[in-house]
Amino acid sequence: MHILVTGGAGFIGGHLAERFARDGHSVVVLDNFDPFYDLDLKEHNVEVGREAAREGDGSYELVDGDVRDAELVTDLVGDADYVYHQAAQAGVRPSVENPRKYDAVNVDGTLNILDACRDTGIERFVMASSSSVYGKPRYLPYDEQHPTTPVSPYGASKLAAERYACSYGEVYDFPVVALRYFTVYGPRMRPNMAISNFVSRCVNDEPPVIYGDGTQTRDFTYIDDVVEANVALLESDAADGQAVNIGSTDNIDIKTLATEIRDQLAPELDLVYEERHDADSEHTHADTARAGELLGYEASHTIREGVAAFIEWYEANREWYEPLVMES
Repeated sequence: MHILVTGGAGFIGGHLAERFARDGHSVVVLDNFDPFYDLDLKEHNVEVGREAAREGDGSYELVDGDVRDAELVTDLVGDADYVYHQAAQAGVRPSVENPRKYDAVNVDGTLNILDACRDTGIERFVMASSSSVYGKPRYLPYDEQHPTTPVSPYGASKLAAERYACSYGEVYDFPVVALRYFTVYGPRMRPNMAISNFVSRCVNDEPPVIYGDGTQTRDFTYIDDVVEANVALLESDAADGQAVNIGSTDNIDIKTLATEIRDQLAPELDLVYEERHDADSEHTHADTARAGELLGYEASHTIREGVAAFIEWYEANREWYEPLVMES
């Protein structure tokens, strides 16, 4: 199959491109190499994808470009059977500083791809949405019927993109699925995320920094589980036209997370607290019943198991990965 992965040099997109190429598919990656974090990490993701293609008898092509380039997007979508749209301007906190960029990339960029999909016809459009679309919880865990009232420009942009995608699929008659990810983590994760920061600081004898009092809870999702949910959509049409939660069904408060990482790596360190950011969600927790019913989805890692796996990977890859985290 011919698969276009936008944002395919990033964390989740890089893992998807790697898996598809290893499985023997023809993969085209579109990425604009935005310097939101160290670009050496994106270059590493590209090399992993190319190696996977060699090992799996697939193909891997990198296109350095932007989803805001409608002409380029149209050309790439025209050659694709499936589009996995992972490209986005990431980050809840930075979106408060520059909301217009989030609209331009996450909304207008998505519309460029959707316009191309409606004109050329594809097997399926799968987009990365986010638990940030829910905002303040009315109840937990979040199911897909929970009100969507995002509290950050990032969350608002992802909700707008998701709603455009589902409406395009309905009006222009092509299959669309929006996967609402809950804080994805794992090998090659973005260096500016809580787990990577906690681990890197502890292995370098620096105290973990918690924003707020640490009572905020998160549903962290291991990258392998996210990949499996996406792969299922190459075959299943059961979720077409819907938004689907992809989480771990497990959650943990940030203080406990930091404490457990600290206790495993550097028990002599104290925890440090700094002011909480207003745009941060207070709690997230996924109800994944719909994903289980439609995609056969079942999280394979609890948070504690996933963090242990990430620490093991971190220690094995510390030489190249750690400098990227420490510079972020």
